[in-house]
Amino acid sequence: MSVFELNDGRRIPPLGFGTFRLPAGRQTRVAVLTALAAGYRHIDTATVYGNERDVGVAIRESGIPRDEVWVTTKLWNSDHNEPLAALETSLAKLGLDRVDLWLMHWPTSQRLKSWDLMVEARDSGLAASIGVSNFLAPHLTELFRHSAVVPAVNQIELSPFLLGTRADTVRLCQERGVIIEAYSPLTKGARLNHPALVRIADRLGVSTAQVLLRWCLQHGFVALPRSSKPDRIRTNIDLGGFALTEADVQTLDALDEGLTTGWDPSSVS
Repeated sequence: MSVFELNDGRRIPPLGFGTFRLPAGRQTRVAVLTALAAGYRHIDTATVYGNERDVGVAIRESGIPRDEVWVTTKLWNSDHNEPLAALETSLAKLGLDRVDLWLMHWPTSQRLKSWDLMVEARDSGLAASIGVSNFLAPHLTELFRHSAVVPAVNQIELSPFLLGTRADTVRLCQERGVIIEAYSPLTKGARLNHPALVRIADRLGVSTAQVLLRWCLQHGFVALPRSSKPDRIRTNIDLGGFALTEADVQTLDALDEGLTTGWDPSSVS
């Protein structure tokens, strides 16, 4: 699977394994080990997930060289008073001397001050790349005016069922060279049986989840599926043997219904 190039020159694997709601302990370790064995080389965690320590253990137990695994974590809302200390805590839990990507998890009222400190973390080597999460067009526009450093990544909820609603954010990211990471790309299962998805999946001989993930990749979005079930973890990465037609992509692009399955940052000023 080809990589995507970030605006800071680094390359990110386009399919990551998400660990949201994987509980700390054995379940996270087994899921991450299963993902790495299946071929994932991009693991996404966060301070608030409470599983950074187990993610780090699984990466070490996998035997895969550190430089071959992209690791993302995130600055949580309650840590904006001391962002750099929060990153040091995350690194200690992960057992790493740096993360590949550090994201601001939410556009809090302290976001501009925290961004400046995240730039310091990047410049000092604690975070190789930095970015944001749940930032919509107004939050990004404010940040672009504040700082000359453009985020490498914006991680937002995204699927065909939200694309139109987030069109201004997607367009702005593309104009400024910010890679979009799509979390909950499988709609937490809410739309996996949608008739349009089923028709495309049946024709291609794949699952509807694979169709949604392929849609992300063909749009240039990094996809972050999450599962604790080994068979689904393996199926979700098996995307190399098929492609969506232009008509398929257009059909999926037209499915917008404003579906958010988690946090909706549109009300954050």
